[in-house]
Amino acid sequence: MSSNLATKLREGTKKAHTMAENVGFIKCFLKGVVEKTSYRKLVSNLYFVYSAMEEEMERHHSHPIVSKIYFQELNRKKSLEQDLYYYYGSNWREQLTPSAATKSYVQRIREISASKPELLIAHSYTRYIGDLSGGQILKKIAQQGMNLSEGQGTAFYEFNDIPDEKAFKRNYREVLDGLPIDEATADQIVDEANATFGMNMKLFQELEGNLIKAIGQMLFNTVTRRRSRGSTELATAD
Repeated sequence: MSSNLATKLREGTKKAHTMAENVGFIKCFLKGVVEKTSYRKLVSNLYFVYSAMEEEMERHHSHPIVSKIYFQELNRKKSLEQDLYYYYGSNWREQLTPSAATKSYVQRIREISASKPELLIAHSYTRYIGDLSGGQILKKIAQQGMNLSEGQGTAFYEFNDIPDEKAFKRNYREVLDGLPIDEATADQIVDEANATFGMNMKLFQELEGNLIKAIGQMLFNTVTRRRSRGSTELATAD
């Protein structure tokens, strides 16, 4: 039995993917306008999101469906901790507070874990496949935009336990397609993936105020004026 879930997710989230990449903060990022204060706040918020997601995935490591897409080599929490140490210093834990959008995002992860764990697949797919794909583009942009040396502040994008990212993504999609789920569950996972893109958009939108303060409203308007096709979309198809 094949659920064709990988194809459904790719096709069913195209619009949401493009919308997320047209949020001002991401448009600036993709054009090389990266401001350190805003970026480190993003890393801080992602730390709370990934911590929740990975705790809940681990909670269901024996679940008949969730366990099949639980690849510990994808985990980002420790990588984010390395980056937070770089950006905030040794007392980084005392300096972090989740934003309003982050709290809602984390709450949603906890809710579905308790009520319908299969929907965690949507969160795993949306974040990790993006990290493996467009994330590699973002790493280079972050390094150039913030004058970072290799190995400084970009551990989040480095998957040292995955030597062949394209092969891994291919296998991940094959596993998605082979999941023992019915059509209704597959549709619910796609719906949750679209909702996840929406949650990420809110994270990005929260950061625009700090970015505008740093670079000025005029430059922000110039960079974000034109709507563009998502720059990392094609990378996720590899």
